[in-house]
Amino acid sequence: MHELSIAIDIVDIATREAAKENATKINKVDIEVGTLSGVVIEALETAMTEAIRDTMLEGSHISIHEIPAMARCKVCRHEFKIDDWLALCPECGSPENEVIQGRELRLKTLEVT
Repeated sequence: MHELSIAIDIVDIATREAAKENATKINKVDIEVGTLSGVVIEALETAMTEAIRDTMLEGSHISIHEIPAMARCKVCRHEFKIDDWLALCPECGSPENEVIQGRELRLKTLEVT
């Protein structure tokens, strides 16, 4: 389960950032996960429960937000939602797309005290 290593990395990053602010507790964490990131949100939620144990994040509210994948057609420049890497442009039918959103895995915000 690579989500556990991701969760551990998130805890490490959050802890480092909180330390920069001389915080003693992390109350809330917002994470963004793109639908094409390869991360299974349910598995990440479970992994976060384990990863925050005995850390500054224990007892904090963890919010994981799914970011839908979007592409831009390289031919007609139309932007559209996609479910996989092989989507065709719904306007012109071109397979030449550029993914512009949906690969994210980002620690968006921290609330600390």
